[in-house]
Amino acid sequence: MINRRHFVALGLAAASLATGPALAAGGWPTEKPIMLVVPFPPGGGVDQMARLIVPFVQKHLPGANIVIENRPGAGSQIGMEYGFAAAPDGYTLIGVTSPAMMTIPFDRPVRYKVDEFTYIANVMDDPGAIAVKASSDIKDLPDLIARLKASPESVSIGHTGVGGDDHLTTLELQQAAGVAFNVIPFNGSAPVNTALQGGHIDVSALNVSEFVQPVADGTVRVLAQAGDARSASLPDVPTFREGGYAFTVGAQRGVVAPPGLPADIQAKLVAAFKAAMEDPEFKETAKKLNAPIHGLYGDEYRTSVLGIDARLNEMWKTNPWKNQ
Repeated sequence: MINRRHFVALGLAAASLATGPALAAGGWPTEKPIMLVVPFPPGGGVDQMARLIVPFVQKHLPGANIVIENRPGAGSQIGMEYGFAAAPDGYTLIGVTSPAMMTIPFDRPVRYKVDEFTYIANVMDDPGAIAVKASSDIKDLPDLIARLKASPESVSIGHTGVGGDDHLTTLELQQAAGVAFNVIPFNGSAPVNTALQGGHIDVSALNVSEFVQPVADGTVRVLAQAGDARSASLPDVPTFREGGYAFTVGAQRGVVAPPGLPADIQAKLVAAFKAAMEDPEFKETAKKLNAPIHGLYGDEYRTSVLGIDARLNEMWKTNPWKNQ
């Protein structure tokens, strides 16, 4: 699990950079602070991503003063709508996560369009995974599937909320394996962990980074993870693809801008984020935090997000998950 104490220090580092030497005179990005809107409370995955990357983006974007502003509410809808409607002048950025940004519109009307954001950079890609308590008699993924085939819904699984990536990991596994869990949604990862350790659920569905510390503590066993390849954080854990289930699910966390951002400003932001993520100091910091770094930039990032969006639309049409 990513160590949040380190992110406090990173936040202070970002603040010190923001109040450093006077900005140089001239145009963007020196005229005023750049606001990075995080549509979640402090301490969450997108907030951690923002506080990790911001000091290094400032380092590679001379004159920039990036200020993180948390605008949580409605599962990130409030902050995303605020950012989407902001002036496309390079002084507002939005921290986003998929699939959440795509699944909210399935549930209710929103005032943003996923395909109209200006895409800057994906910073993290945290694969989904499923785990059992260390003392569980479920041996591995084949054993789990065999139990479910023999007795549908006999195994309970907890995830962090309907429409989130952990829920989608569960849905993809059910569809790919032709099985049915007793699915129990929770409000966040902490209640899922508590329920697993308390024996109230049999399996938990979270992200790989959230299992790193429990695995080190010997309290859980991870059965499989939903990345295209094995995670460097848990290299002994096989992928679902290795088990014959061809799907990939994870939480992408990145940065976008309002629609209509001038191409020259987008190019400068993309270059600054890319330089930040290739910075040796950034890589070392991310490694210490077990942060699942995965850089995608500009059109490449947009193509990835829209590909996920298309897959989610396909899933929703054939098997709406609102009440699952």
